[in-house]
Amino acid sequence: MNKINKLFSENKDKKLLSLYFCAGAPTLDGTANVIKTLEHRGISMIEVGIPFSDPMADGPVIQDAATTALKNGMTLRKLFAQLKTIKDEVSIPLVLMGYLNPIMQYGIEAFCQSCVDSGVSGVIIPDLPFKDYQDTVKPIADRYDIRIIMLITPETSEERIRFIDDNTDGFIYMVSSAAITGAQKSFDEAKQEYFRRINAMNLRNPRMIGFGISNKQTLEAAQQNAAGAIIGSKFVTLLNEYKDADEALDRLFKALEQ
Repeated sequence: MNKINKLFSENKDKKLLSLYFCAGAPTLDGTANVIKTLEHRGISMIEVGIPFSDPMADGPVIQDAATTALKNGMTLRKLFAQLKTIKDEVSIPLVLMGYLNPIMQYGIEAFCQSCVDSGVSGVIIPDLPFKDYQDTVKPIADRYDIRIIMLITPETSEERIRFIDDNTDGFIYMVSSAAITGAQKSFDEAKQEYFRRINAMNLRNPRMIGFGISNKQTLEAAQQNAAGAIIGSKFVTLLNEYKDADEALDRLFKALEQ
């Protein structure tokens, strides 16, 4: 069974926590250590960012991390090589998050094969058109048992959400707002109504809520309305500041209590 499906099937009553960081930032060779540290500290799933020069869905924190990673020399091939060294040591799902251009240059089939070889269970491609997903990417990803995770936002229509739910597997990434990534202090009534609306749809796939989670209020709101929460910008900021995954996690957990 794919590790993503296994995670959700075995933890239906547990509120999951997934963290995002950008491969190659703050250091080129630190990716494997960050992953092993996060798993050791109880993180449920990890999103590993593929650095790209034009990350349109990301705010300044993750954009800066991507710039640092590219300057450090991180590439998709280097990332796969690093992940391959720890494949047998990591039991939680690893999900790559990256834009379509580098993946297409790598080649969809070669990319999926490299995901299998390096222990990657799923991929999030924010700028992948759904038709291209269905016609080109999904048939190949399915052969390699790789989950392609789709995003929905408050602006996504009910019809499209149900279409995504019917044609994907793993989980649905529920973006808390239509804005770019970045920490928020609270989720306003409009976002809460969005959460309630999606809950009422009784979708087949589990959902994870991301974008803007950085404190107790936003974490609890996400975990109450989905299978769990995804934290990106807050952790990336702390990792860049302290250059140590353990210390960054200590600071993150403290922030999530306030």
